[in-house]
Amino acid sequence: MPRYDYFCPANGRLIEARHSMTTTLRTWGELCSSAEIDRGTTPADSRVDRVISPAAVLGTRRSVEGSGSHARSHCCGKAGCHG
Repeated sequence: MPRYDYFCPANGRLIEARHSMTTTLRTWGELCSSAEIDRGTTPADSRVDRVISPAAVLGTRRSVEGSGSHARSHCCGKAGCHG
């Protein structure tokens, strides 16, 4: 099942949830239910936004967060990242 990152502006939290590609989470309550976490004091109807991250585009967190020349060459070419 794919993993998706969601951000809740009401509480500033970034949460990872697993769900099918056809599912769309729109509220903090839906996200907490999907991620199986306690919603705390944040209202269940608070809006959440799906975050598009490099990990989602590349398919794995390791290829983005990994170290060494393989990770650099994968995202930035053989010369590595500049910036």
